[in-house]
Amino acid sequence: MTRAATHLLFDFFGTLVEYSASRTEQGYGRSYALLRSAGAPLGYDEFLSQWSRISEEFDAAAERSRREFSMLELVDAFLGRVSPVHDDALVRNFADTYVSEWNRGVRYLPGVRELLARLHGRFTLAVITNTHDSTLVPRHLERMDVSGYFQHVVTSVEFGARKPAPEIFQHALGLLGAAAEDCVYVGDNYEADYRGAMAAGIRPLLIDPAETAPVGPETRLGSVLEVERHVTFGG
Repeated sequence: MTRAATHLLFDFFGTLVEYSASRTEQGYGRSYALLRSAGAPLGYDEFLSQWSRISEEFDAAAERSRREFSMLELVDAFLGRVSPVHDDALVRNFADTYVSEWNRGVRYLPGVRELLARLHGRFTLAVITNTHDSTLVPRHLERMDVSGYFQHVVTSVEFGARKPAPEIFQHALGLLGAAAEDCVYVGDNYEADYRGAMAAGIRPLLIDPAETAPVGPETRLGSVLEVERHVTFGG
């Protein structure tokens, strides 16, 4: 029989919110204008191509090492290659502008606030998320009016390692004072969330509406809104 959970841990992007991971489709006119004002001799399409290429290099290195990188590190490397002006003020300004434009691809899901309000009365809640900006997820939780429901928000950029590294899950358990067997982790990525949680001894639930991941129906969700029936009645 499955041990009853006392703690529910959530991924953020793709789980509590919908989002676009694209580095191009949101439109980055303000970021490009800032780059041009610094004297970078790039057309808009070339800017997006260079940015995507360097971002992919950072992502590939992080996937190999599990070390997370910050948006400031990425921007610093990018500007070092493409801009004649390269100082701390420009790095910070470009990072803030880019994240603001990327954020247009984030969409809040109807019913999530009400779900979390119900769960908060029965479980200890926390977020464990990969992100390159330590303030991004807490700001979204504030705007969603749900930040008070979470005891901790653990970000990969602050911890220094990204999911699926089991260490980030273990770090969250330490903050919560919880045993792995008392927790359920809900995410949308098979490798980072499902296998990462399992490696840390935490029961995973995977949001997989297309049923493409190799998981059983007892651990598959169509959306985060289905989580109650898996944790309340025991899967």
